[in-house]
Amino acid sequence: MSTAKTSLDTGLVRELAAILRDADLGEVEIEHDGLRIRVSKAAPGQLAPMQYQYAPAPAAAPAAAPASTTSADSSADVAAPVSKNAVTSPMVGTVYLSPEPGSKAFVNVGDKVKKGDTLMLVEAMKTFNPVEAPQAGTVKEIIVQDSQPVEFGEPLIVIE
Repeated sequence: MSTAKTSLDTGLVRELAAILRDADLGEVEIEHDGLRIRVSKAAPGQLAPMQYQYAPAPAAAPAAAPASTTSADSSADVAAPVSKNAVTSPMVGTVYLSPEPGSKAFVNVGDKVKKGDTLMLVEAMKTFNPVEAPQAGTVKEIIVQDSQPVEFGEPLIVIE
């Protein structure tokens, strides 16, 4: 592995660790151009395994994460089927349903949206990134709550 690639990987791992800490997440994983990096927190007194590898990205959808034993609600959320029309989070961060606290939400269930309309924001590393409608349709379900931490690829909203 080249020195330039190693320093890039190290910088990326540091950025992922910062996201993990700032968003108070248990694990962050990113995959891009055959590089997969996962950073996770360990229980106090344990070392967390850090994995990164170069491999072709699999064509199949990622497997569902194992149900958490911390609460019954979180395991129920994992088991819920997700619509094929769900818009997913483009990154790890915190989701916001309105442009600022106390203001009207970007969209509500039943609203008609056009392709490119802003549905919500995902904040990552103090940058607010709009999540846009990939297609025109009607908002059938808003899966996330305002100010909720989200993972990359997590379903956010359903448009049909």
